[in-house]
Amino acid sequence: MLLVVVALLALRMTHLFAVVMLAGVFSLLSALLLVLMDAVDVAFTEAAVGAGVSTVLMLSTMALTSRVQKPNAKNNLAPILVVCFTGLLLVYGTLDMPNYGASDSPAQTHLSEKYLSQSPHEVGVPNVVTAILASYRGFDTLGETAVVFTAGVGVILLLSGLRRRKRKSGSKVS
Repeated sequence: MLLVVVALLALRMTHLFAVVMLAGVFSLLSALLLVLMDAVDVAFTEAAVGAGVSTVLMLSTMALTSRVQKPNAKNNLAPILVVCFTGLLLVYGTLDMPNYGASDSPAQTHLSEKYLSQSPHEVGVPNVVTAILASYRGFDTLGETAVVFTAGVGVILLLSGLRRRKRKSGSKVS
């Protein structure tokens, strides 16, 4: 419930500094939720990237641009309807999923036994989560790393381009 409140507050703010801070709070709350779901490795990544790196990058970008949102004269009804429809569609798609932690779920009955018993012998790593991320899902993890690296390079290029434009014009870029 607190995640929804923070998200709604961030949507209503016009001061971008407050929006960035609320986005960081949202990431920290998401990390806490992931810890409660026993996904500590994912929670650590969410806290480091979502609350740490992303917040610093957004604050750096905000230092080069405006600090207050410009007024929007457009009608916001269509995007809100699209978001609500998509949210309802996603909720509908999850209705037939097993309950969280259910012992009769396919992950518990088919997958967990195989990974817990065979991964130390197949991979040679005693930690099952590390074995899955580094070996079984190695290409997926490599792809995720490439996406994060590309995003970082893109942000650095954008920031350096804004700095050059700022120096040439002698005023702030808005």
